[in-house]
Amino acid sequence: MASASNPGPSATPAVLASVAALGIWRLLAVAAPHVAALALMYETETDFGSRLSFLLAWGILNFFWIALLRRPALSGALSLTMVVVLVLLSRLKHDVVQMTVNFIDLMMIDRDTVAFLFTIFPNLRWSVIGAGLVTLPLMYALWWLDPFRIRRLPALACKLACLAALVFYSAYHPDEAWRGYYDDGYLSKFFRSGVTAVSDFVQYGFMESAAATNERLNMPLVDACHPAGRRPNIIMIHDESSFDIRAAQGIKVPPGYGSHFKSWDGKERTFLAESNGGPSWFTEYNVLAGLSSRSFGRFAYFVTRIASGRVERGLPLALRRCGYETMSLYPAYGGFMGARSFQQTTGVERFLDSHDLGAKDVEPDSFFYDKALRLMGERTPNKPLFTFIYLGANHFPWETRFRPDLLPNWRAPGNVASIDEYLRRQAMSAEQYKAFLAGLKKNFPGEPFLIVRYGDHQPEFAPNLLEPGLDEGAIGKKLDAYDPRLYATYYAIDAVNFEPVKSEAVMDTIDGPYLPLVIQEAAGIPLDPSFAEQKQIMLRCNGIFYGCKDGVEARRLNRLLINAGMIHGL
Repeated sequence: MASASNPGPSATPAVLASVAALGIWRLLAVAAPHVAALALMYETETDFGSRLSFLLAWGILNFFWIALLRRPALSGALSLTMVVVLVLLSRLKHDVVQMTVNFIDLMMIDRDTVAFLFTIFPNLRWSVIGAGLVTLPLMYALWWLDPFRIRRLPALACKLACLAALVFYSAYHPDEAWRGYYDDGYLSKFFRSGVTAVSDFVQYGFMESAAATNERLNMPLVDACHPAGRRPNIIMIHDESSFDIRAAQGIKVPPGYGSHFKSWDGKERTFLAESNGGPSWFTEYNVLAGLSSRSFGRFAYFVTRIASGRVERGLPLALRRCGYETMSLYPAYGGFMGARSFQQTTGVERFLDSHDLGAKDVEPDSFFYDKALRLMGERTPNKPLFTFIYLGANHFPWETRFRPDLLPNWRAPGNVASIDEYLRRQAMSAEQYKAFLAGLKKNFPGEPFLIVRYGDHQPEFAPNLLEPGLDEGAIGKKLDAYDPRLYATYYAIDAVNFEPVKSEAVMDTIDGPYLPLVIQEAAGIPLDPSFAEQKQIMLRCNGIFYGCKDGVEARRLNRLLINAGMIHGL
């Protein structure tokens, strides 16, 4: 009988031989980013839907880089780097404003935004440089080690398949907005927010407004403003992150705390901001345009950029109509969030940013007050001036002691260190504001001034103080529902050589967009048709603006302003 034929080499040794030929390190270079991504997914994503979204987003990133580079090891490493950066930025943003990064935040990234972050976090610059020095050689090594080459067309098809699946899932099961307040789900929320943002833009555009109507506002005439009596110089002061911390239980405050929040008549008044924890530009839009950032929905985070060149209505424009010169002192770069362009659109003639003012890093309030006093002395004689002073010394972080030399006799009340530092900076603000009032009286004897101050939002730690029994998800729901307790700060009216005009519009509690109206009423300035219409809304709604009738009144006013040509391109 013939012997059986000798079988060929088994498949297993052949595979092992192939692996050996490729090299274990090269295979690890391909596999390691995916293993790390899976570990990150289980660490940061909490349920099936978020993990599915993570995997689809991971597929989109990987196949994008593969279609571009054809190298899976380098593509995986680049994708992992992007995800890690997103996680770090989300945690940073959550520490500041209790929200994670979403797709719309991409529009916020520019040179001035980055410069602002480096100013607030000076060590961040060196961290970025160090990361770059480590990452670039590693990427080059992966380019050299990668043994595989994948065709571009299949990679592109896989990317589109992942994208289609993510869009379908996000549309079928949209992520609730309040989940943005949770400190988790960074990648899944980022990609799903992109789907909803594009959908919202297609349906509503950037800004909500009522349907077309035949109602019309009469355009204000340039020479139609004839105030009774002498027009006061008007100063509006943006008091960074300031609110009456006594609203929280168990906080120890220094003697005399609270007097800074009182107006000339001894009353304390409440200002309802539209942001909490960080985005001052929401309130900047409110107090200059006199409109609601909430009308921009998911796009509110870059409201000042969108409004630049499009929302030609506001307090400075109304005052210019009445013969005022207008000036703004800004503590950051003018390009940050489009501040320069936005403020000029609302009527600011002379905008001076930190560079123009010669500011170095974060400056105390006294720096801006001294600059304002000098610049006021250079104005046109016998012409009233509107000055917007934007302060920044009470900006986070409060873990570091800011300019201890300016308040050497300070004694901490005995709270946690960050709260005591916050109170110390408030005490500095109050002391330097008193010095500013003294400077007005000394430098401009007999001249009338109306001064209006407001807290632009509560500090980032306030929600946990005000609602100590709630977790971040429950606090997020309250923030998303605009619980007034978490948005209440203060506004105060003071005067030098001037008696503020009594008006029913000077209410004890107002929404932020009404402040320009309050200022004009207190100064005795006749209202143009748009502000006269807004006053009627204010009286009907008892000081509430966007929240009145679920936004009906705000959308109607937006439509009237569109019809009048004051808002366009939105």
